[in-house]
Amino acid sequence: MALMIAVVLCAVAGIAAAQQDAPRIALIVGNGGYSSVAPLDNPVPDAELMAKTLEARGFQVTMLSDASQVTMNRAIAQFGRDLRKGGKEATGLFYYAGHAVQSFGSNFLLPTDASLGNAADLSLVGVPAQAVLRQMFSAKNKTNIVILDACRNNPFDAIPELNDNGLAEMKSPTGTFLSYSTAPGAVALDGTGDNSPFTRALADQIPVAGVPIEQVFKNVRVEVIAQTDGQQTPWDSSSLTGDFFFTAGVPLSEEEQAEEQLWASVKDSTDPVPVVLFMRGYPNSKYIEEARALLDRIVDAERTPAQEPADTSAEQQRLIGVAQSSGSAADYEAYLTAFPEGIYAEFAAFELKILAEKAKRDNAEPAAEETVVASRAAAAPMGPELTFAMPFTSGDPAIMEKSIEELVTLSPVFAPIEGLPEELWKEQSCSNCHQWTKEALCTQGTTYVNAGNDTAVSKKHPYGGGFKLNLRAWASGGCK
Repeated sequence: MALMIAVVLCAVAGIAAAQQDAPRIALIVGNGGYSSVAPLDNPVPDAELMAKTLEARGFQVTMLSDASQVTMNRAIAQFGRDLRKGGKEATGLFYYAGHAVQSFGSNFLLPTDASLGNAADLSLVGVPAQAVLRQMFSAKNKTNIVILDACRNNPFDAIPELNDNGLAEMKSPTGTFLSYSTAPGAVALDGTGDNSPFTRALADQIPVAGVPIEQVFKNVRVEVIAQTDGQQTPWDSSSLTGDFFFTAGVPLSEEEQAEEQLWASVKDSTDPVPVVLFMRGYPNSKYIEEARALLDRIVDAERTPAQEPADTSAEQQRLIGVAQSSGSAADYEAYLTAFPEGIYAEFAAFELKILAEKAKRDNAEPAAEETVVASRAAAAPMGPELTFAMPFTSGDPAIMEKSIEELVTLSPVFAPIEGLPEELWKEQSCSNCHQWTKEALCTQGTTYVNAGNDTAVSKKHPYGGGFKLNLRAWASGGCK
């Protein structure tokens, strides 16, 4: 599976890189200094920002500021010639910021010298947006993008036949991505800063590596809706036949691929165990906050999880408790043999995997402070004739002067599983999550006696390593 993911990711990265090697041709127009209609502050700065952003992505940019009708028509014609020269693999992009109006279902971009007294003259003074699409269709290139940050308001609202707001939705040739700064028929905001909300958001999203164009504009839509308090909703339509990336992605490392794969398998889980295991395995993951939130939701939804039959549940808890206490692969295997589909099966299998990996390492990592305390205590002779009700005279400060009989009713000192929310173990009796009867604890203590001074007694424990050593001393005296 990891190999398959790697192949797919490399293929995606290859597609993006190949696209950036093919010709990328852009015509950018920003019209704000109108002579006969209300001027606009932001279109020219918007066009400049977009030109700079696209040039950094490998586009050959032609930019027009405050263009007349003749200048716009000539530039569109040259844009078409450049696309045809670029060949089938070329990417064409047209961006327009400024006034635009619709009439009889057609959209017209307004040059700065547009002057209109009658709706019938619109086609004589405006530039039909369809002219750009015709040039793209003529070029037969694979990918074209049209971005219209227009329809800020209707400059001809006094003309009865031109009182429609916004732009009409256009039909485009196959292989075209159309983006409008707002929904068809709606009005976009010019913005109170140097740029319109739409263009500012687009310039922020284009440089993000490895994001397909559809997701880029979805992210733009989310950002604009938030910035305008829902007053403006960008719109797009697509007839693309392949993937397009403004910015090529960086292939993931094997470790990152494994993390992505594991998170994909965990993110929809309703079981807290795999989520905790993910957090334990990837404490610095970019998904760690999502994992914590997911764990909180699961915990909230499952305050009282369904129980298996009492005898089965009790035996499962006893066996997994023994395995957790001993840290022994044999104990985890014993649990899985008895309950291959048990409620802790996934956890036991994961622990076995970790133990197997650790066994392969020649040099173990330095032990935690708790392990150091336990190891030092292990070197000392076992206390003689410790009884179930006798207070400890050695071990961690939290358990000193307390007996085994007392401790089984108290709250753990450390989390039973690293990353487990405090509300699940703090101020909770250990007997709630373990069958800590005298007989069960004697079984655990006997395990430590049989293990001698090996690392089993220094594994993490809710009461620390010192508790294990005292438990071993008690068991060695016959569990009195």
